[in-house]
Amino acid sequence: MAVLRPHTVIVIKEALLEDVYRIRHEVLWPGKPLDFVKVEDDENGWHFGVYENDMLVSVISLFPDSDGKSVRFRKFATLDHFQNRGFGKKLLVFGMEYSKTSGLERIWCDARADALLFYERLGFVKFSEVFLKEGLEYYKIERQIR
Repeated sequence: MAVLRPHTVIVIKEALLEDVYRIRHEVLWPGKPLDFVKVEDDENGWHFGVYENDMLVSVISLFPDSDGKSVRFRKFATLDHFQNRGFGKKLLVFGMEYSKTSGLERIWCDARADALLFYERLGFVKFSEVFLKEGLEYYKIERQIR
């Protein structure tokens, strides 16, 4: 007898900032206070999430630069038990398309060195030397989206 699995529905949509903070904290900096994962301009950012069956599993926050051509993404995170299922890739591609339709030409971020291969597979390139944040190695990376 075959076992039927429930239908899985994946949706990408705007996410509430409080929910974004929860995912950021759990994934990126669980040992720090919740305020550590907040970004100064969060109220003006674009926050999106991947929802699996109405459960938020991955988040990204986009912040257009003052140059009117670039967008920075920050605090990109997927819950541990949902990683390696393509959610992060789908969300980042969505963020690039959203930014492109908003008239922006370039997307960039400070990427953890241990995630560099993920970004390079999506066409990002480094434009800085390695630098440290909270004892972790980072690079500035970018990709043209126009």
